[in-house]
Amino acid sequence: MLFSSIFSAAASALLFSTSLVQAAPAPAPSDPALAAGGTLAVIAGDLVTLSYSTNDPADNNWIGIWHANGGPVGEVKVDPSLTWSYVKAAKGTLHLDVSGFEGGQYRAFFLSRDGYRSLANPVTFNVPGQAPQGFSFVTGAITLQNARQRDAYTARLAGLVSGAKGGVQFSKSSGPQWVQVSADGVLSGRPDASGTANVVVRATSGGATTNLQINIPVRRAGTPLVSEIRVLTFNLWIGGTHVSNYHNKQIKFILEQNIDILGVQESTGAHATRIAKALGWWVYEAGDLGIISRYPIVEEYGHISASIGVRIALDGAAKQINFWDAHFSAYPYGPYDLCFDKQSVDFAMKREASSGRAQQVADTLKAMAPQIAAANNIPVILMGDTNAPSHLDWTDRNKHCGYGNVPWPTSVKPLQAGLIDSFRAVHPDPAAVPGTTWSPIYPFNEGTTGKVEPQDRIDIIYHAGSMTPIDSRVVMAGNPRPYGQHGNNEWTSDHAAVLTTYRL
Repeated sequence: MLFSSIFSAAASALLFSTSLVQAAPAPAPSDPALAAGGTLAVIAGDLVTLSYSTNDPADNNWIGIWHANGGPVGEVKVDPSLTWSYVKAAKGTLHLDVSGFEGGQYRAFFLSRDGYRSLANPVTFNVPGQAPQGFSFVTGAITLQNARQRDAYTARLAGLVSGAKGGVQFSKSSGPQWVQVSADGVLSGRPDASGTANVVVRATSGGATTNLQINIPVRRAGTPLVSEIRVLTFNLWIGGTHVSNYHNKQIKFILEQNIDILGVQESTGAHATRIAKALGWWVYEAGDLGIISRYPIVEEYGHISASIGVRIALDGAAKQINFWDAHFSAYPYGPYDLCFDKQSVDFAMKREASSGRAQQVADTLKAMAPQIAAANNIPVILMGDTNAPSHLDWTDRNKHCGYGNVPWPTSVKPLQAGLIDSFRAVHPDPAAVPGTTWSPIYPFNEGTTGKVEPQDRIDIIYHAGSMTPIDSRVVMAGNPRPYGQHGNNEWTSDHAAVLTTYRL
């Protein structure tokens, strides 16, 4: 979900005391006929200083900074600014604190009167990356994908180190004889026995060394390679870029949760591909969606409405699964109509239709229909950020903001199509186990002072076919601090993730 109000951070007048910030090539003018006739430019020097001018000054004109792939689109908010400040004069300079920003490109926008009308073309600049704090694997111990006795096995480890001081050399420190580790970080071999293979891999860079404990589950020859899978839906929150060191934190989380397949949302900018490359896994990415799998993706179904789909071979042709990832439209957001504006349920349902979500889920289910019908042969999963609650949660016995039995179409339609909500299959009582995923960092709505942000389960995993959910839970890393204090959170998103374990 993308938050709906105007401002996203407290005003800042701090100075950034580095001379390394550089102006980047300016993008093509977004609107050559800007009515305000304004200018905005980065001044090089010891401080990140923005020079601005406008023919339309106002006390609530403001300048905000976004990641280079973010910012308003068509003068409409898409994602929150990272930092901002009012600029009241017709021209002047502004200092904004970017000391906590990760290295990369950012864009500054000069905007009008508490809104998103541009007063000048945006400017792009670079913030240098911070030096690594130490050479290490992102985590100390991992479990790799299943192996099978006498079958060839390969796993890639090179993307799991950070802070390298030059090139990295990998080697096996200990483990079974069948395991080989190449200098470039490829673990391979043919297991000679079933059980768990315990391996220690050493990485060396610039005289520094670090070790990784690896467990490889090895199945007996002639038995199924995979009997359980762990699947995760994970809204990355603009790739995770609002939080420091987001890449290593994401990789660490995925490995420590021992995920087999994940669907990610808000991955625009190839963030799904970035994650998959580090893990050495397969990936399909389109739009702001990505599917990442430790088992081979053998067919891609394309980008359909607000979803993407693939077929994954868990055990060659013997065991496969169809897998879909969705991200439905964020606005208008139904709980705001009911909880803030006290509108009728009929009004909220009309707004659901106007949001496009009902059509998006219908389009997705239409594409999935043949697979759902054949799910006893090849199981199917649909997961993602629905940007709406579930009717299984809003009931007369479990009212939200005084409302019960609200037929949210994004959850009604999947069940009508034959899908099962895995979380509610495991936790049937929404009062006892709410499963809230929106939002761990927004206890209050930032655009409505003092109003409590509705807390809901909007990230959902559905399934059909010969699979049983044996566990489903809301998962995060650490204890995230609220928005405005979130920059160093261990958790890199504004959503919680959902992890379901299936027995096949």
